[in-house]
Amino acid sequence: MTEILTQKEIDQLIAAISSGEAVVEGARTRERPRQLRVYDFRRPSKFSKEQIRTLQMLHDNFSRLLTTYFSTLFRTMIQLAVASVDELTYGEFMRSMPNPGVIAVVSLEPLKGSAILEISPAVAFPMIDRLLGGSGQALDKPRALSEIEQTVMERVINGFLSNLREAWKNIVELKPQLNGIETNPLFAQIVAPNEIVVTIVFRAKIGDHAGAINLCIPYIVIEPILSRLTAHNWFASSQRDVAPEVKDVLNRKVEATQMPITVELGTTEVTLGELLELKVGDVIQLDNRIHDELKVRVGPRVKYRGRPGRVGKHLAVQLTSLVTEGVDGDDE
Repeated sequence: MTEILTQKEIDQLIAAISSGEAVVEGARTRERPRQLRVYDFRRPSKFSKEQIRTLQMLHDNFSRLLTTYFSTLFRTMIQLAVASVDELTYGEFMRSMPNPGVIAVVSLEPLKGSAILEISPAVAFPMIDRLLGGSGQALDKPRALSEIEQTVMERVINGFLSNLREAWKNIVELKPQLNGIETNPLFAQIVAPNEIVVTIVFRAKIGDHAGAINLCIPYIVIEPILSRLTAHNWFASSQRDVAPEVKDVLNRKVEATQMPITVELGTTEVTLGELLELKVGDVIQLDNRIHDELKVRVGPRVKYRGRPGRVGKHLAVQLTSLVTEGVDGDDE
């Protein structure tokens, strides 16, 4: 027998549904639980979401410039990308830094104050090893930099700051300068521990070694130009000014790139048995004649023709013609 509700019960049910205390069975929509966001009044948010996004885009461009620069400097492939852009207190940032570490205190004129550039020892020591002629090995146990290693790291940091100036050019004409390198975070007190800072974390990889590079800028330093950190201003400046500067930077990088040049004296074919029987003093006859021009390769491609000779006591080749369309094979 179907249960029949009284008018009073019907009114109570409608009121309960309207207030959300009851849910109609089979209804398509249900009331979702409220999502609460914790707000700490001791560290209010001072950067808007748009400003954080602009910093992210700005340093994405910076990471590409720095990747090209580091790949040329260390003569090996470097992977560098922005991992995160975070707002936190300086005390929290200090507690995240290793001790000993590689902590550079830099000025950002015309902005007042200083910023921190912290390079993880996991990538700092492979960088030093590469610049000193090694293969880019890391240390088994972190330690403080020696005086010679600090001098080498100054070159790396100055290159970082030079590219930072290029990346920020659309926002402000920065003149970043290295003030000193510390190994203990306690000696790098640029603001009070409760001051708000923005940290840009770069994920870096050199060879088989990976680590982080952190750029920490206090709010009080960046506050005078905070209104310029909008996507509209950044893109407008990019369309107007960036193209010539980027072109100049790329031209300088390309001009400084080293390419291997090899001269091919000739070719021949031997059997595997003949190859195994070769010994010191044997003569291998090549297919080139003594007056034939030699192939000069730039990388894998034949780009020039030349003739062999000497310059003083050194073997040399004189370029005689340009090959307009070099190929990877043995002939044009």
